[in-house]
Amino acid sequence: MNQDELLARLNGIEWIDFECKRAQRGVPEDAYKTVSAFANTAGGWLVFGVSEANGQLEVTGVSEPDKVQNDFLAVLRGGQKLNRVIVVDAHRFEIDGKHVFAFHVPELSRSEKPVYLKGDPRQSYIRRAAGDEQVTQSELERFLRDAAQDRYDGVVLTDIPVDQCFDETTVRWYQEQFARRNPEHVEITDPIAFLLNWNFVVEQGGNTLPTRAGVLLFGTGRYVRQILPRPVLDYQRIDTSFGNWSADQRWHDRYVFEENIFQTWQGLVARYMRIAEHPFSLDPATLRRNDDPPDYVAFREAAINLLIHQDYGDHGRKASIKLFTDRTVFWNPGDAFATEAELLDPTEKEVRNPAIVKAFRRIGLSDQAGTGIRAIFRNWHELGRTPPRLNNDKARKEFELELINQPLVTDAMQRFRETLGATLTPEQADALALALTLPQDEPLTLTAIRSLGISTTQQARAVADHLVLQQLLDKLSDTQYQVREEIRQRFAREAEAPAGDQVGTKSGPSRDQVGIMSGLSAEQRTVLMRLEDEHDIATLMEWAGRSNRSKFREAVLTPLLELNLVEMTQPDKPRSSKQRYRLTEQGEALRDGDGE
Repeated sequence: MNQDELLARLNGIEWIDFECKRAQRGVPEDAYKTVSAFANTAGGWLVFGVSEANGQLEVTGVSEPDKVQNDFLAVLRGGQKLNRVIVVDAHRFEIDGKHVFAFHVPELSRSEKPVYLKGDPRQSYIRRAAGDEQVTQSELERFLRDAAQDRYDGVVLTDIPVDQCFDETTVRWYQEQFARRNPEHVEITDPIAFLLNWNFVVEQGGNTLPTRAGVLLFGTGRYVRQILPRPVLDYQRIDTSFGNWSADQRWHDRYVFEENIFQTWQGLVARYMRIAEHPFSLDPATLRRNDDPPDYVAFREAAINLLIHQDYGDHGRKASIKLFTDRTVFWNPGDAFATEAELLDPTEKEVRNPAIVKAFRRIGLSDQAGTGIRAIFRNWHELGRTPPRLNNDKARKEFELELINQPLVTDAMQRFRETLGATLTPEQADALALALTLPQDEPLTLTAIRSLGISTTQQARAVADHLVLQQLLDKLSDTQYQVREEIRQRFAREAEAPAGDQVGTKSGPSRDQVGIMSGLSAEQRTVLMRLEDEHDIATLMEWAGRSNRSKFREAVLTPLLELNLVEMTQPDKPRSSKQRYRLTEQGEALRDGDGE
């Protein structure tokens, strides 16, 4: 972080990777809670010499800079207050004659977590939003399970009979798939001998015993449920759009899978194929019919990712797949050990369940190591759709992937491109289109640009820097960019042009008003009806009953802004901590008309 980037962050708000402390004459005790939280979550910047006043961050300076810095670094290196030695990247700045320190605390590896205070693992902290939260007992158990040297799926089960626990049909199916995929291997026909050969059964103390992976993959329902007292997967088809759905609405088709993992996979594919598109085509080389749905690769890799990487030691939460009309949401207990940027790299990553992962790869049910997420993004980009969204939440230890069934380049976007007067490559044009689909206060990152099928961070930076030169984007930091405000406004006008006037006057509800109001979700109508004055986003989220800020923006707030029903009080500073929202004249007309 350089000084300009620090000043830019100070104009925003404290958030998940940025925390400020006054630290005028000494290191505040709660600074070490933040160190624990950053190290246990996704890393972040801890800044000394900055205070918060009236919702704004203000440089107040460190009065004894050498003492504060030396004391802080000595504690981090001492290994006494914290159970781990923490090596930080330290920066010292002088702003308006005042000393400010910025320390980058890295995320530690899964084997080094949790980082805790005073020798007590219960004093571990995680970062949520702009706060440091002490872990719950369940969260602590997840950390300890992930840190264990012996992987959870490889544990030998001494209390389950090897001659009764396996489903013979599943084992035979796997043997057939394995033989077809690996003809060079000598065929082992006996099921137990086959499982023993691949370490799903082990010999220990003169006994033959199953492993946890063996039972989860091949076990009968009874024994699967004995070691996993919750479903493997909750599948739901919901025949409405994501934005119009609320948790209290009933699904239209549901199946809770409590069978072994391979039976779950087979049942999931059968349900998917019943509702997927089936275009008819011929392979020009072999003249064989190809019936795979166009999005099958993405669905297959996302579903397999869910089955092989979930935390099967978490018995309080179950994986789920929700199919909406406009997207499919895959949710897993258990975060990925890699970062979101690393997930797009074609390298092998550390995995939670190595035995389960290898079982899938041996029969070709997953791309080669480290490429599954890349395959999902590549398939989605080839279909011309908005890139998938990842949320690898290291605080909650959960992973979510959304496959959004919407085109990246709409008709309005295409018309807008033609008016720019700039020569753009397809990659540059797609990056601009992606930036324009983001909420106004969400920056375009290099990782997001890579989601468009761009291989490396360097290539993504070249794309973004060209858009900056074309005066289409502004550079916020070394990795973040934002659409220029005048470009965003031009696009908004272009998008609205075909629709014409959307609302009537306050004298009464017009036909257009009725159409718009009926098209809003229940949450959007609630916000519209209650927005009498200026309110912050937290209040709006409370009205809508939402707790996830990014999903609230996407599903509720951004559509209201784009319809010109709600506006920001500080549109030139969309990320300001003082940002409030109010109705526009059109929003008031729609609300008042609906209320008459």
